[in-house]
Amino acid sequence: MEWKIVEGDYVPDGMGSLTALSGGEEVLARVLYRLTARRGKLPFLPDLGSRLYQLGREKPSARRALAAQYVEEALREETDLAIQSVELAQEGDVGLLTVYLDWQGEALTVRLPLNKESGRFGGVEV
Repeated sequence: MEWKIVEGDYVPDGMGSLTALSGGEEVLARVLYRLTARRGKLPFLPDLGSRLYQLGREKPSARRALAAQYVEEALREETDLAIQSVELAQEGDVGLLTVYLDWQGEALTVRLPLNKESGRFGGVEV
């Protein structure tokens, strides 16, 4: 079970508990966690997370293919999820990763900004 988070805070359900996610929202929460966690940084879960933060170290010509590889690697344990496509685009100083998924016949889309200021993924320029 995943809990709803808005701007880094759990969302209360108004009855003394937290708002639980279900269905596609729950899947998207797991996907976002797997894509934004740095692979290898959790000592007891070394295979959890992605290497997307390393994209900034790679040659621009190789980044799109590596982004798809890193997404596939991060989501490998989500067996009921199919990756339809992965796109990487540049808009000014911000890169944008878009992942199109299929979960039990439902189309899901994840968009992650890859910006220099946050350093979240190593200052990616596509």
